[in-house]
Amino acid sequence: MTISGLQGRTALITGSTSGIGAAIAEKMAAAGANVVLNGFGDAGEIEGQRSALERDHAIRAIYINKDLSSGSECRALVAEAAAQLAPPDILVNNAGIQHVAAIDEFPPEKWDAIIAINLTSAFHTIAAALPAMKDAGWGRIINIASAQGLVGSPFKSAYNAAKHGIIGMTKSVALEVARTKITVNAICPGYVRTPLVEGQVADQAKAHDMSEEEVIEKVILDAQPNKEFVEPGQLGDFAVFLCTEAGSSFTGAALPMDGGWTAR
Repeated sequence: MTISGLQGRTALITGSTSGIGAAIAEKMAAAGANVVLNGFGDAGEIEGQRSALERDHAIRAIYINKDLSSGSECRALVAEAAAQLAPPDILVNNAGIQHVAAIDEFPPEKWDAIIAINLTSAFHTIAAALPAMKDAGWGRIINIASAQGLVGSPFKSAYNAAKHGIIGMTKSVALEVARTKITVNAICPGYVRTPLVEGQVADQAKAHDMSEEEVIEKVILDAQPNKEFVEPGQLGDFAVFLCTEAGSSFTGAALPMDGGWTAR
């Protein structure tokens, strides 16, 4: 699906050099928005992604390399986006990492990194981006949370804490700006078909001596009643919809996109 109507807007998407973030960047560009990419990866591949966005969608796209585990670099990301392109009026906080372990075996440095990148980075980018949105009288903040921000999962204490936290922050900021034309929402996807998850399917199939189809249904998507992955492009389309006039009454919401996971 292609949605238009974001011409003249500038969308900053963190963690947008691969996976979900790259799909959101593609959809924002297709809708007419200029795009600020951020994330890690091979420099040549990132430049290929950036130039393809400009070529395919006749928009401007830039890449800014900042470490989102640092609050000062998060704020510098927003400032440099404004200096090089325009103050972002669409901010998508997507960057995230994961580590799985029992809490009594969870490395403290992994906890700190997950909280910093999955939660605290969004605090800094929102705080840095909001003043220009207020001055412009329009803005969209979209936080990519998770179904695991609405329910608990064992061995994911840091990830669950960060995603529950991002939903709480979403609600708080939405109330702060409710009388403006700025909306703040969280999208809560279930398992999304990304290269990282595809690799997990193959690894699990070998580990459990199962077919990949069995792993998808019985292991990976056990909690998703529809037994289907969320596709990255679907997330991108939803994010773009929230930026349109049709999405202007959504604010302060934690919006599941999880095949019925959290309906139970």
